[in-house]
Amino acid sequence: MPSTIAVPMISWPRSSDAYRMSKRDMGVKIRFHRGAWWLFIHHRHRRRSKKIGDRQTALRVAQQVREAIVAGEMQITPPPPQETLREYAKMWVRGLESNLKASTVTFYRENLKRYVLPLLGDRLLSSITRADGRELIAVCRQKGLRLSTVKGIARTLSTLLSQAVEDDRLPAHPCLRMGRYLRRGDEPKTVVQPLTREEAAHLVATAATEYPRWHPWILCALRTGLRAGELLALQWRDIDWHGGFILVQRNQVKGLITSPKSHQRRRVDMSAQLAETLLAWRRHQRERYLAKGVAVSEWVFASLDGQVLEERNVRTMFARLLAKAGLRHIRIHDLRHTFASLLLQQGESIVYVKEQLGHASIQVTVDTYGHLIPGANRAAVNGLDDAPAQPNASQAHPTRPIARLVKDPKSFGMSGEPPRNRTENPQIKSLLLCQLS
Repeated sequence: MPSTIAVPMISWPRSSDAYRMSKRDMGVKIRFHRGAWWLFIHHRHRRRSKKIGDRQTALRVAQQVREAIVAGEMQITPPPPQETLREYAKMWVRGLESNLKASTVTFYRENLKRYVLPLLGDRLLSSITRADGRELIAVCRQKGLRLSTVKGIARTLSTLLSQAVEDDRLPAHPCLRMGRYLRRGDEPKTVVQPLTREEAAHLVATAATEYPRWHPWILCALRTGLRAGELLALQWRDIDWHGGFILVQRNQVKGLITSPKSHQRRRVDMSAQLAETLLAWRRHQRERYLAKGVAVSEWVFASLDGQVLEERNVRTMFARLLAKAGLRHIRIHDLRHTFASLLLQQGESIVYVKEQLGHASIQVTVDTYGHLIPGANRAAVNGLDDAPAQPNASQAHPTRPIARLVKDPKSFGMSGEPPRNRTENPQIKSLLLCQLS
């Protein structure tokens, strides 16, 4: 409290039921109410009241309060709770479990546990500064993490601090808009490198001979483009044998069954080879479960005891299969990229590929696989060249040299072209999206 607050002299007006201070005072008053004397404090738009008892005590306490206010030794409001970032983060994650998808909650929890809290967890929430956010980003970059991973870590901290501002734990967001510290430096941009058609066929053949139990899983991944979690959460009732499609409506994240990414439920067409393989796999499963005397599992790709497969076991198997096939190391997600690239290379519409993959926007499909569309390369411009001229003695005007053509812009005119050099639709800005207009 500043020490310049003036305390006027008090003259107490006599009354039979109460003694009140002048309205010109700072707001320390006593009042008789319901058989006792009370102390009322009104200072800096905040109010407090306290039951004192007798009049003399109330007068003495009122004077002490005035002196404390003038001396700056009294705080009307209690200080805010001094909680650490770790304590607030624990409460914040509990509140997310009823509002967000399990995969999103797991994303925030893992980032907090592995990166944010080891560095900033023991600091007071009210003491977090923008420099702490820069330090977190720098430490994560020094660990060699991918830029997308670092962006997710920074987003986790930013979302937590935004909630702290809403909860009146912080007066302002200290780590807002940290994008300038998340720019790509010398790191190369991630390029999709799917398997070729021959490599995909070799992988399927190797699985059929060396790991027959995993052959249906590999073939399903290459023929449908499902994410790894969507494959693990696939049930037999999701397959429409008559319609020839698979209904994708579940996903598995860290052992939890949730909805697909972005809540995008979709139908994925099923090839004849995949349908035949899955039917044979279902017959094999039923025979095995009946021999054991147990109920048939509802999961298409189940463990030996009929439960959902664990993601780590699938990744271990996939690494062994790649080594057995003599192929380079790729991620399971690259099987999804292979599915999309093979469809585009054989001339399928990018709209169809977008619907099969379940992308929320076609821009995602174009940005990821646009370079794989047939004709979207340098060789495609060869089709714009003029056909070689055939000599003809009946020509009235021989071919003019290039120098004269440059001097005469009208000579570039083509029969039937529009009288301007712009496209008919100026909204078309991408050659890859022209087919959608």
